[in-house]
Amino acid sequence: MVHYKLTKMKLELNNATKFLAQGLIESFQSPAMLAQQALEDGTCAGNDFLGWLHLPSNISSELITEITSTAQYLRDNCDAVVIAGIGGSYLGAKAIISALDDNFSWLKSSDSPRILFAGNNISEDYLAELIGYLKGVRFGIINISKSGTTTETAITFRILKTLCEQQRGKSEARNVIVAITDAVKGAARMTAEKEGYKTFVIPDDVGGRFSVLTPVGLLPIAVAGFDIVSLINGAKDMESACATSVPFNNNPCALYAAYRNALYASGKKIEILVNYQPKLHFMSEWWKQLYGESEGKDGKGIFPASVDFSTDLHSMGQWIQDGERTIFETVISIDSPKYNLTVPSDEENLDGLNFLANKHIDEINHMAELGTQIAHIDGGVPNIRISIPRLDEYNLGQLIYFFEKACGISGLLINVNPFNQPGVEAYKKNMFALLGKPGYEPLNLIPSTEFGAS
Repeated sequence: MVHYKLTKMKLELNNATKFLAQGLIESFQSPAMLAQQALEDGTCAGNDFLGWLHLPSNISSELITEITSTAQYLRDNCDAVVIAGIGGSYLGAKAIISALDDNFSWLKSSDSPRILFAGNNISEDYLAELIGYLKGVRFGIINISKSGTTTETAITFRILKTLCEQQRGKSEARNVIVAITDAVKGAARMTAEKEGYKTFVIPDDVGGRFSVLTPVGLLPIAVAGFDIVSLINGAKDMESACATSVPFNNNPCALYAAYRNALYASGKKIEILVNYQPKLHFMSEWWKQLYGESEGKDGKGIFPASVDFSTDLHSMGQWIQDGERTIFETVISIDSPKYNLTVPSDEENLDGLNFLANKHIDEINHMAELGTQIAHIDGGVPNIRISIPRLDEYNLGQLIYFFEKACGISGLLINVNPFNQPGVEAYKKNMFALLGKPGYEPLNLIPSTEFGAS
């Protein structure tokens, strides 16, 4: 069955149903709808982080105006804007901007500033090369951190702030540095108030991985020149399409959550998000954080992986076709490309491709998609397919909300709190202890064995 919704997104489940025992998906119907009701009623685990649930329909026109005005100031006064953030503080914006941007925009002259991302790693080479690029460039900074003390982002912001002030002077620098942070507390808030930066608030009840439709995502997307109102409208329509009043068989979020958990119960422990459009690479990265951080706890959770087809068919394709049968695929398909390009005819036809002459590249890509789907299903890999008409702000807004709502339902179906991330703190404690941060006990390390030692 193909399930259509009020939106133009389609969710196709036939090629997953055939892998499920009779009656299994029906057994998830009531739990999925109860989970959705628990989200709506605020009675679920993590109910203090449900601010994203009705965010699309509650974003004020005043906030949108403030964001677009700030974005325009940065666009008018910067040749580059660096987004300093990690995890949910940058992946959503990166996903949307990458999906909408011209693949080669960085090679072209443009009225828009170049959008750069930093603060998401601790690579000295990366930061040094970034500084090398920014020297002599009119750049601004959007610093995204609720606390202002997240190590990767805080180090990066300290370095960028220093360079920006050196190049533009403190007075001009403060006008092109924006802080998106806590409303009242934290180092980033204190710094912003001390320096006089423009600020936006990260809502207390919205976790980082659900924050794309807050200023965390909206400001960078607007600075990149994209239509945040259309993005929000797409999410708003999906919010309506997945409301608790919508029956299970017509509710795409409940259906997706139920199907992936029915597959999980059937031994499918890994979900691979597939795209046939390289612009969706970072959408997959955002999706992996959303589901991995939300479900991977208490010894449970589907492992989220991703591939870019047809590229990865020439590498990971072998494992997916013939490897251990613990996987299922969710394919994001784009109905129509932005451009038109056909294969030319060649008189000598040495490459044997004249059978493709005058065919659109996108038609060939869709046949690669269909051929792969048939092969993988024959090879024992269940397939869920999500299709949207085109890559634009409205349809990406639909996808964002669809995955967020389904994630909340899905986490509750395996009885975990989808909105905390206790495991993320483990590496930080060890890192701080190893670096000698005050208040952290030194670690007793296991002696290492050097290779080649006699």
